[in-house]
Amino acid sequence: MSGLLAGKRVLVTGLVTDASIAFHVARIAQEEGAEVLLTGFGRLSLIERFADKLPRSAPVIELDVTDQDHLDTLAERIGAHTDSLDGVVHSIAYGPRGAFSFLDGTWADVATAVQVSAYSLKSLTTACLPLLERRGGSVVGLTFDAGVAWPHYDWMGVAKAALESTSRYLARDLGSRGIRCNLVAAGPLRSMAARSIPGFAELADVWTTGRAPVGWDLTDPGPAARGVVALLSDFFPRTTGEIVHVDGGVHMTGA
Repeated sequence: MSGLLAGKRVLVTGLVTDASIAFHVARIAQEEGAEVLLTGFGRLSLIERFADKLPRSAPVIELDVTDQDHLDTLAERIGAHTDSLDGVVHSIAYGPRGAFSFLDGTWADVATAVQVSAYSLKSLTTACLPLLERRGGSVVGLTFDAGVAWPHYDWMGVAKAALESTSRYLARDLGSRGIRCNLVAAGPLRSMAARSIPGFAELADVWTTGRAPVGWDLTDPGPAARGVVALLSDFFPRTTGEIVHVDGGVHMTGA
């Protein structure tokens, strides 16, 4: 099979619905020749139904990134399907309601947001190391540009800043093992995750009022997914610790 990811084996986390970036990463990765495995949290039967909508159905492995037993056994459970990985996609984020109120958010809210949204990049990657370091590979995560303070995003913005820093330290420590770690900073999308952000419409207004030079479609996860697939490929063999913006260009425009 030919394609950008021909012969590669990729684990994609965070698939929730067929509108999620993770679903479209899995779809495009398969179209580009990859063998894809998925992880799911919660209602696995529902996630398996979405997995069946991919060009080729993919196995779904249960993973709660806050459950150490899940992490400790992840490589073994993946090993039931493949003996190595060439890529891991981190598309996991969560913040309790309180994380979206900066002055009122409690430490419990913040700790949960940071553990699930940032620390999990490290814990997921190290859990997959036995499979990743056999051939070297690429870890790609998804962020929402943490270089500025966004309306309503609050402690989730702090968690994304931690995610971006975590990616750089992983890139530093794993480069000698042939593993790259990069992020895609995607623009906002009307997804299930977006529904949990109070004031999402105001945040997204930045993209719908002419600030994106090449335009941005709040309903199209395709561009961000293609950015992830590109970083999974061999076309960036010496790129690591990088954040690639797939946001229509909003990150570089002035107010």
